[in-house]
Amino acid sequence: MAAKKPRLKVIPLGGLQEIGKNLTVFECGNEIIVVDCGVAFPEDEMLGIDLVIPDFTYLQKNRNKVKAVLLTHGHEDHIGSIPYFLREFDVPIYGTRLTLGLLENKLKEHRLNPPLHVVTGGEQVKFKNFTVEFIPVTHSIADAVAMAIWTPVGLVVHTGDFKIDYTPIGEHINLARFAELGKEGVKLLLCESTNVESPGYSMSERTVGQIFHRIFDDSNNQRIMVATFASNIHRIQQIINAAVKNNRKTAVVGRSMENAVRTASELGYLQIPKNAMIDISEINKYTDKQLVIVTTGSQGEPMAALSRMASGEHRQVEIKPNDKVIISASVIPGNEKTIGRVINDLMRLGAEVIYEGPEADIHVSGHAKKEELKLIHALLKPKYLMPIHGEFKHLKLHKDLAVMMGMNKKNVFVMNIGDVLEVTDKFAKIEGTVPAGQVFVDGLGVGDVGNVVLRDRKVLSQDGLIIVVVTMERETSMVISGPDIISRGFVYVKESEDLMDEARLVAMRALEKCERNRISDWSYIKNLMRDTMKEFVWHKTKRRPMILTIIQTVD
Repeated sequence: MAAKKPRLKVIPLGGLQEIGKNLTVFECGNEIIVVDCGVAFPEDEMLGIDLVIPDFTYLQKNRNKVKAVLLTHGHEDHIGSIPYFLREFDVPIYGTRLTLGLLENKLKEHRLNPPLHVVTGGEQVKFKNFTVEFIPVTHSIADAVAMAIWTPVGLVVHTGDFKIDYTPIGEHINLARFAELGKEGVKLLLCESTNVESPGYSMSERTVGQIFHRIFDDSNNQRIMVATFASNIHRIQQIINAAVKNNRKTAVVGRSMENAVRTASELGYLQIPKNAMIDISEINKYTDKQLVIVTTGSQGEPMAALSRMASGEHRQVEIKPNDKVIISASVIPGNEKTIGRVINDLMRLGAEVIYEGPEADIHVSGHAKKEELKLIHALLKPKYLMPIHGEFKHLKLHKDLAVMMGMNKKNVFVMNIGDVLEVTDKFAKIEGTVPAGQVFVDGLGVGDVGNVVLRDRKVLSQDGLIIVVVTMERETSMVISGPDIISRGFVYVKESEDLMDEARLVAMRALEKCERNRISDWSYIKNLMRDTMKEFVWHKTKRRPMILTIIQTVD
């Protein structure tokens, strides 16, 4: 019999037609390798949810095939789900030094100790069906890599998140290696799409440093605070450099910021001059013109340090009228209201606030814009393309860009999570789907909150709750006491006594109807009271609160 031709399956379980929880499965024969394993942050309607992680069902069904997780960089949307993944799988994790350094902080919190393998640019890791090479790229975090993945059906390139910065703070993107891979022949390219809508080239990170120096020079006697992403080590480095040049001490506040600075400093990614940094508890020993405070909260997160300062709830830092606050981050879609609220609160306290706009280039993106994407396409010349890392519009526009550059539109696959792209030496096509979606993390619970619970939370948040409590004799089903009406989030009882009395009468009539008809089925009694109360409340208030009926029994 002829040998079965090899087939590669590429299965995105996150990161397509959404922002966050990036996870891509590469499967060939009896082997699976996983690239990235990130989280998404809950949307407004996900009440009470802390994190959103990918659905690992497909991997669980094929757990014996899973050989490793390989990480492109240390952002939350690429590494944040690993502690939850490791509850199910015991496999090694590969990443660069900073990526694994940031990951270790998470693993310690979850008391996990998987095998971690540090890789460097140019290094290759070999599996039975895969050979993976890590290629240095520039991004808004140090130590980011793309991956060249040799498979039995050809070469696959996964760009990870990248930009092309000719004057970076850290390592340059290895464009020469991309060109070599293009000459070798790239079967499939998975390329990020985040900034495909933006024309031209992204600005260099170094330009932000120049802006910081100018702002610091003009701040005279003001205390300076800078809110940025904790993982943006290059940005933090430039803040420290500007502070040293202006004879200021730097303090960091916020748990994630403290962890990132400590880890990056220990690993040598942050160069901090001696005595340049102080603990946040020491800021009262210095005058305003001697201080720079670097803080979390650039997205207006309610519990982040900047939000607590703006609301006057931070224990160590109080906003003063002379303060200058720089928000050095672009607003992630969906966070406009929260960061706007923080800016308003800061200004209300008298602070001068500088945030991204046409006159304040205090942030540059870490994602490739249109001309940078074109360059990567021109260097790699892939036969097939899977746009990744973006909403549907980003993936569709990336397809249009590739077609404009000469790719056959049939060779560009705009996919959804769970779609299976099957690649052979002859063809590539979408062949079926696997389980994929969102798993909610709420406190210590993982996956125990679903759409039904979220729907109930939404009802409770919008219309409140009414509880009808009745005590009945077990044998005869006679009413001993009640019905009592308890209301939460529906109306203020003390101001609505007439409505509550009328509701009590409605519940009583429902019970009397059951007594007259000698109905002793408690399930029927509870449903009748609930339905009768629901109809009464809607008629009286045009509201639909959640209604619970409770029957207590006595012997």
